[in-house]
Amino acid sequence: MPSIPNPLAPNDDGSADPAVAAALSGFESGTATAADVLTALSTARLLVPVVALLTESEIGAHGLRQEKQSEMALPKLIGKDGRAAVLAFTSVSALQLWRPDARPIQATTPQVCKAALHEEAAAVMIDVAGPVPFPIEGPLLHALTAVEDPASLAHLSSDVPDVTVATVSHPAPKRRRGWLRGLFG
Repeated sequence: MPSIPNPLAPNDDGSADPAVAAALSGFESGTATAADVLTALSTARLLVPVVALLTESEIGAHGLRQEKQSEMALPKLIGKDGRAAVLAFTSVSALQLWRPDARPIQATTPQVCKAALHEEAAAVMIDVAGPVPFPIEGPLLHALTAVEDPASLAHLSSDVPDVTVATVSHPAPKRRRGWLRGLFG
């Protein structure tokens, strides 16, 4: 039987990381780029939703159907084009905008991206119900899975002589909404 992982931050109050919130707000207003959001997300804690999935029911003593067995499931969003996305949220309030009964599991952005690829999803959809939806897809999804410890990259060039650490940017438009068009358009 799967176990519930230990929290990344036991004292987490469920609020969004201030750097992520600022980057997403700037992205929405056009003052920040997708690269700014990805930089903030690369070291951030996200919340992955799990929901109860009824696997077996029975008719109770009063003739009503009742739950007999359920499992916790990682929901995926399926776009109109058939592509799947794993959902992740920056805060408990953003999660509750989507589905109030979902339960949050803490994960790093690279962990969520790895889970998406493991689930054969084409994207990770951040804050799908708002306040600022943001997709991570394509080469960016694959690149973020390769980052085990983003904080360690900052120290790599000073710790190892003759090593240059380069950042890779993806030429994404400032207001990329392909996933949202695919879902709702």
